Amino acid sequence: QVQLVESGGGLVQAGGSLRLSCAASGRTSSRYAMGWFRQAPGKEREFVGVISWSGGSTYMAESVKGRFTISRDNAKNTVYLQMNSLKPEDTAVYYCAVRNGGYYYNAPEEYNYWGQGTQVTVSS
Repeated sequence: QVQLVESGGGLVQAGGSLRLSCAASGRTSSRYAMGWFRQAPGKEREFVGVISWSGGSTYMAESVKGRFTISRDNAKNTVYLQMNSLKPEDTAVYYCAVRNGGYYYNAPEEYNYWGQGTQVTVSS
């Protein structure tokens, strides 16, 4: 099993920035992708972005491309989501997730482990 611990959520004004962190621990493949999803009330869980095990490749949702950036530090087994130019429609619970193997997947069903979620609220 893999445990994921998130931090960095909060309340910000539109146009502001937040940086989310998620640290993974426990048993998993040595080659795993780490990604982010979000879910707003009444909506399905939505793919945000993912980064490959090496950190050399990323895949971002069109809705956040150019505003959000994913990075990872494998020495710490940690993935980051830098969110800039935040909009009220970005308000959601944000979840980090791990996939054993390749990174180019956007369906929640493809991911093996999940964090507890952290609330991001963007005011106007």
